[in-house]
Amino acid sequence: GNPSTFLLILALLPTLISILLMWLVKIDAARTKDEKKYLNGFSVVSLVVAAYLMILIILESAITLPLWSRIITFLVLLSLLSSPLGVACKAQSDSSLNLAYYTSSVGTPLMDEAEPIKQETTSSRAANPVDIHPDDDEVQSKSGSEDMLDLGAELNLFQAMRTVNFWLLFVAMICGMGSGLATINNISQIGQSLGYSTVERSTLVSLWSIWNFLGRFGAGYASDIFLHRRGWARPLLMALTLAAMTAGHVVIASGFSGNLFIGSVLVGVCYGSQWSLMPTITSEIFGVRHLGTIFNTIAVASPIGSYVLSVRVIGYIYDRHATGEENTCYGKYCFMSSFFILASVTVLGFLVALALFFRTRRFYSQLLIRWLR
Repeated sequence: GNPSTFLLILALLPTLISILLMWLVKIDAARTKDEKKYLNGFSVVSLVVAAYLMILIILESAITLPLWSRIITFLVLLSLLSSPLGVACKAQSDSSLNLAYYTSSVGTPLMDEAEPIKQETTSSRAANPVDIHPDDDEVQSKSGSEDMLDLGAELNLFQAMRTVNFWLLFVAMICGMGSGLATINNISQIGQSLGYSTVERSTLVSLWSIWNFLGRFGAGYASDIFLHRRGWARPLLMALTLAAMTAGHVVIASGFSGNLFIGSVLVGVCYGSQWSLMPTITSEIFGVRHLGTIFNTIAVASPIGSYVLSVRVIGYIYDRHATGEENTCYGKYCFMSSFFILASVTVLGFLVALALFFRTRRFYSQLLIRWLR
């Protein structure tokens, strides 16, 4: 009942939990080849939890559940949330069984031995330029050229910032993440201006998290399929999601009955997709050695875009239409202009992402060839 106390909990509790539990995290030095099935297990659990929550949210918005059903659904939710522990225990059990088996049969624990490093001759390196890994000195000398993308290059933040690709990705994220965050920041007020009930607005905000999750999960999966099977560079999917986000903003701006439910799905899924594609593209183009620094620098685009679009665009236009002592606005015109502007912003993001796609298309083709080899 106290918003200030609630915000204080949100600010402190996640940090305190991380500090208290960080001592339980350890590095497992074991190397196994069957980790993918356990990762898939976690993914399945995540999808089941998301589907279960979506069903509950929609059901509770339609009918009032009695107390006994709420208790049952809560217990089911707890069991679903604890199921990842079962996946981890199964992985630990299988690892122990494999270790015991190979210890008894071979005499030494099973470890994936690293393949011997083959020293390439000058002629073999020239015949196979895809596998060339430039030295740090070469990377530093070439990082200033925006057309130079080397496989295996490990750029630091300042080297990355001297490339055009960095700024294309940054601008695309301002347009995509900024407009998506601006939408969720104002979705309840948009619903109020269009006459949505309190329950409907609460449902929209809750379902946004589901669409956001599906976008993050699905974009990563889809980009892998498009890249490995079709040979399409990941920035192309980023451009497509920005185009779909444009359609979502136009739907919200139109103000027809039920527009927020359709628009929030499009914008929510595409907003989550940006958070999945951006770090992957960053790691592939600039390398993984300084990924944390470069990724978080590009992620600054989200609050920058959100501030400009939420405060300077949506907030300013809403205040101009608002009337009365409560400074409120009702009708589709309260946010129509704002979301047409947001649609124009995401069109710009689409064009920028498309430019990044054309600039990195050859690089991704070489990257795919190296993976196949």
